[in-house]
Amino acid sequence: CKEMIVANGFQAMITQHSWMFLATFEKLRKKMLQMDIVNMAHLGARAFEEIGGEVVQTVAFVQRESYVPEYNGSYCRLISATTPKGKEELFIKKDTLYTANQADFKNIAGSPIAYWTSSHVFKLFSEDCLRSHIDARNGMSTTDNNRFLRFWPECSFEKIGFSSKSAEQAKVSQKKWFPYNKGGEFRRWYGNNSYVVNWFNDGEEMKKCVTENYGSYSKELRSEDKYFAEGISWSALSSGNISMRYSEPGYIFDSKGSKAFMRDETNVFLILSYLNSCVAQHFLGILSPTLDYNNGNIEKLPYISTKNDDVIIDLGIDAEEQSKADWDSFEVSWDFKKHPLLRNVSTIYEAFTLWQSECEDRFNQLKTNEEELNRIFIDIYGLQDELTPEVEDKDVTVRKADLGRDVRSFISYAVGCMFGRYSPTYDGLAYAGGTWDDGKYNIYKPDADGIIPICDDEYFEDDMMGRFVEFVRVVYGDSSLEDNLRFVANALGGKGQPKEVIRNYFLNDFYADHCKIYQKRPIYWLFDSGKKNGFKCLIYLHRYQPDTIARIRTDYVHEQQARYRTAIADLETRIANASTGERVKLNKQLKTLNDQATEIHEYEEKIHHLADQMISIDLDDGVK
Repeated sequence: CKEMIVANGFQAMITQHSWMFLATFEKLRKKMLQMDIVNMAHLGARAFEEIGGEVVQTVAFVQRESYVPEYNGSYCRLISATTPKGKEELFIKKDTLYTANQADFKNIAGSPIAYWTSSHVFKLFSEDCLRSHIDARNGMSTTDNNRFLRFWPECSFEKIGFSSKSAEQAKVSQKKWFPYNKGGEFRRWYGNNSYVVNWFNDGEEMKKCVTENYGSYSKELRSEDKYFAEGISWSALSSGNISMRYSEPGYIFDSKGSKAFMRDETNVFLILSYLNSCVAQHFLGILSPTLDYNNGNIEKLPYISTKNDDVIIDLGIDAEEQSKADWDSFEVSWDFKKHPLLRNVSTIYEAFTLWQSECEDRFNQLKTNEEELNRIFIDIYGLQDELTPEVEDKDVTVRKADLGRDVRSFISYAVGCMFGRYSPTYDGLAYAGGTWDDGKYNIYKPDADGIIPICDDEYFEDDMMGRFVEFVRVVYGDSSLEDNLRFVANALGGKGQPKEVIRNYFLNDFYADHCKIYQKRPIYWLFDSGKKNGFKCLIYLHRYQPDTIARIRTDYVHEQQARYRTAIADLETRIANASTGERVKLNKQLKTLNDQATEIHEYEEKIHHLADQMISIDLDDGVK
């Protein structure tokens, strides 16, 4: 278009807005800034009825084939409106109309078209930047995540190298799996530590695989010199604000779980506190309005050295500790010790009340810390007219107590104790592969064969419902047992007596919750005959043996079939002697039992075929 117009002629275009910000369009921006931007309507998403969603973000602009130094163009920011009509109304009101000198754009590295930015912020960008204090890097691309990455609970715990703080220690340890930063959900300060990567013998297998497929591994396994180093991790792609997390020594990192490492003697919590502040987010809104928080833009952030370093560092350390305490309170953390509802009280209600207070205190403390850090950084950067320190509750990334969720997680912990994964008197994982130690289980013994049936009636003494009742009795005592079961049932919701409600939860909802918690890589596996609930049982991945399915068949399926036969015969006798009204009710029960008996008969044939194969599994293969 530039070549097609005469001097002082105009061109008008509607395009996607990516050219205004992304590093890949930096050369184009420099060419375009050699012409005057007369005006612009920054439309954002949903500018046209025919184009929905957030993917297509548009901008309309007029340029003139001339270059006037210090030219001031008009820019209307319409991205907040979510309909074409809303954008039209906002445009007419002129509430979001800005005048910007396009020469100022060049003060920011990469020259983003940041027309809404104040002259004070442009000046800040022209001074020192964060690159002087951090080295931000992309990590590896394994090239085959299914092969080289695991959700950490899948693996044998003894094969994970948690204590390796350097590449040398990792190699000597002969561990196979190592902690891996891989981005994740919006969470500040600490957490999202969910994955491990196969880096056995200095990544021998991965390096061989990548070299065979790409000719060299150096371009894919980037920043190897920074593996296992302390730093700050974040998700490069986000749907909102950035969230930075402390990463202690011992992690390898991903290309989308980018990481920043400190230069010289810079304190990691000083930089972490700055990056999690509203000030850094304000600057990133200029550099990365497309929500692609790449390394280059992190390094370009303005940075002013301060005299309040100790105060900032202390607030940052406390914020990280609050976040870590929250993360470690749930079993998805490898530093999980024991469920927060296990306390020295006689009722789950009392335990939940204490937990609720603890969560509230932690939430309020973290929010207070973040707002104080915001105040400090707003003062340092002189942004009192542009920013406020308040933090919305939704942006505080530690959890408040939630009765339904927390009782469900308590049930999950109880199931873990049934299998021996946990023990009420042992902190952390009692068994997740390796050598079994009976000494870890004193007040509550795990299931002997690691097979726990889930029944709709009391067909087995050691079914999941019976084992749960025993767990609650052992942990909280006999006197409060009924009160505790009632509390659990009320938290779950549903109709009926407490044991009936809890039994229905195990039968219908527990496994779906488990798969959600474990990101569709369950460690308890469900054997399920079908919709009639003819037979269900759980086994524990880490206790699986080649004869496990054979034992399910002979010790449980056959037993259940025998119980159905007895129950059916009993009902038929009762029906023969029952009154008309009673007979209707009993016939309904009989139909249910006959359907279950038919279903389990068909299921027995299926698992018979599997049982005869004596299938072995390797935990390193993962659940997926």
